[in-house]
Amino acid sequence: MTSPAHAAAPAAGLTLGNSAGRWTVAVTVLGSCMVFLDSTVVNVALPAIGRDFGAGVAGLQWIVNGYMLTLASLIILGGSLGDRFGRRRVFVSGVVWFTIASMLCGLAPTTGTLVAARVLQGVGGALLTPGSLAIIEASFAATDRARAIGLWSGLAGASTAFGPPLGGYLIEAVSWRAVFYLNLPIGLFVAWSAMRFVPETRGSDARRGVDWRGAALAALGLGGISFALIEAAELGTRSAAVVGAMAVGVAAAVAFVFAERAAPDPMLPLVLFKRRVFVSANAITFLVYAALGGVFFFLVVVLQTACGYSPLEAGMAGLPVTIVLLLLSERAGALSHRIGPRLPLTVGPLVAAAGMLMLRGVGPGSTYLHDVLPAVLVFSAGLVLIVAPVTATALGAAPSTQAGVASAVNNAVARTGQLIAVALLPVATGLSGREYADPQKMSDAFSSAMLLTAALAIAGGVTAALTLGGARPADDAQD
Repeated sequence: MTSPAHAAAPAAGLTLGNSAGRWTVAVTVLGSCMVFLDSTVVNVALPAIGRDFGAGVAGLQWIVNGYMLTLASLIILGGSLGDRFGRRRVFVSGVVWFTIASMLCGLAPTTGTLVAARVLQGVGGALLTPGSLAIIEASFAATDRARAIGLWSGLAGASTAFGPPLGGYLIEAVSWRAVFYLNLPIGLFVAWSAMRFVPETRGSDARRGVDWRGAALAALGLGGISFALIEAAELGTRSAAVVGAMAVGVAAAVAFVFAERAAPDPMLPLVLFKRRVFVSANAITFLVYAALGGVFFFLVVVLQTACGYSPLEAGMAGLPVTIVLLLLSERAGALSHRIGPRLPLTVGPLVAAAGMLMLRGVGPGSTYLHDVLPAVLVFSAGLVLIVAPVTATALGAAPSTQAGVASAVNNAVARTGQLIAVALLPVATGLSGREYADPQKMSDAFSSAMLLTAALAIAGGVTAALTLGGARPADDAQD
């Protein structure tokens, strides 16, 4: 298929002042929104899905983590494929795959089939997500790149927060299955628009081989560790299945590192980790996104089970996050570009942690205006200082020729943090079986979870303060 002239813009020549640049941002954001929406919107549906299928906590965790597993383990491969075969081409392939998998999720008759469809969704997300940001990094002029990344981060981050209210409405008005069917018209529009308006770009090392061994080891490592953490509450930490899965996962993770060192064309070029700012940005990403994953997993469930909110009310509770991200993320990205990332990425996680600690009091008898809204506003203020700056810092620390891989690594780190948090926090807070439906037990588990997520966020802020001294704005990074 031949794209029209609109899509033939020269690499690194787009700006937000021309229609090609605006279309590129809009299409890549909308495609990413499908992935990010399904990272949070499904959380609102978990109680309804649990009732329909009679699922316990482990089943609900797998509905979330089956998706996160393939997304996190294959997203680096997706970035490499985009650098080699064309970022737009792989982006569109991912959009189509994700759309078909979403239809399968909506048709799922059991918990097991829904988890399997969610695994397939993650594969599509792994193909489209790194390409969306890498397209911007490779196509925009240096003068507008930070603003474009900030706009992408803000809109994509806002879609993550917009997921709960949208999901709540669809669950009440139609069914939890409508949450997945929503992706069908969006996916078709994004695929068509990308082929028409988005320029094709490739990395300079586009002839590299594909590291299938690395991808398999990454998936096996994350899968084994996730299985052990999720099933430990049901089977016991000493059960053969849990111990065996953990051993396999850790062994595969170690083998992955050695395989990448020996591979002629590694999925994950370890040379990137010689860049101090790149390592720091991804360490912060892991800690902060693990905290965010815990908040988004627990909050909408506790509001429904412990506070008696409807799905729509529970989803709407997070709407201030959406508004704050939409209004301020682009400015936060520009601020980080102007003064460097250290201050925003130190203050942001600490402010977000304060919001998480304020949420600890949410439980039976809590009111929205007194107990939920103030905490959510504080949490949002911290989040807006994190999302765009950490993304721009990670990408800016890598060579532009490896934009796809750098984007993929940062996304993989974020999803891995969320995956591990969702797997570990229910175990750490003593939540198992169908105890999530018990208002008091869910409230107690939520309070403990917010304490743990706050500790993770604080660790992220401290890491930024200690390791990002002297880090330069993204566009000043040397290749």
